[in-house]
Amino acid sequence: MTVTFCGHREVLQATEVGNWLRNVVCELCRQGAKRFLVGGYGAFDRLAASAVREAKAAFPNVTSILVLPYLDKRADLALYDETLYPPLESVPRRLAIVRRNTWMVAAAEVVVAYVLHDWGGAAKTLAYAKKQGKVVVSFSDGKTPRRDC
Repeated sequence: MTVTFCGHREVLQATEVGNWLRNVVCELCRQGAKRFLVGGYGAFDRLAASAVREAKAAFPNVTSILVLPYLDKRADLALYDETLYPPLESVPRRLAIVRRNTWMVAAAEVVVAYVLHDWGGAAKTLAYAKKQGKVVVSFSDGKTPRRDC
């Protein structure tokens, strides 16, 4: 199973969201998740990448993949096992992140979302995921899975 993340650049409740992400990632690993696609921008993406890295202690076969919107992007690769550049060569730079996000949703079965309002890139990505019928695990649902990994 492949999982991706979508969320706001800024996270107001970093501790709460980080704990929630660790619980969700562990539960998804128990359910068979193997690939985690992460965007690598902003606080939510850093929390998501950290949660996947932490889960690798209990689930060593899990892979954390940084999905790059640009080939020239410099990134801290410490939280990732590999990088991936989707077919975006012909996409104008100003649209690269939007198209990368669309590609990530299309490549995943599950989308883990931290979306608190209905405007902006995260909200558009979440709306696309729902329209595509993806399984969505949302912070706003208020459900916290158990964590024992």
